[in-house]
Amino acid sequence: MAAVALCAVLVPQASTAQKQDHEERKILSKVAPVYPDLAKRMHVGGVVKMQVVVGAKGTVKSTRVLGGNPVLIESATDAVRKWKFETASAETTEVLQVTFEAH
Repeated sequence: MAAVALCAVLVPQASTAQKQDHEERKILSKVAPVYPDLAKRMHVGGVVKMQVVVGAKGTVKSTRVLGGNPVLIESATDAVRKWKFETASAETTEVLQVTFEAH
């Protein structure tokens, strides 16, 4: 049986043009992604990196995939859209990674 280890990491943005002017938003609740059947059969693991716009109330407003295995992207995106972040005075843009480990 395959299992998924979920690890979300907020990654500081590197370039000056994309530099964050706020602290990273704390994730209050995570929904684990469903490990896709195709990935199970192929024993595929990996990282999906995405940019997430989080509204002031802590809900995910939009996601944009920055990279990752195509077999894992849809599952990671579906899960992250359900995450809840701490509230803030304004919407923020976060960069995070969702890691899938095949066992």
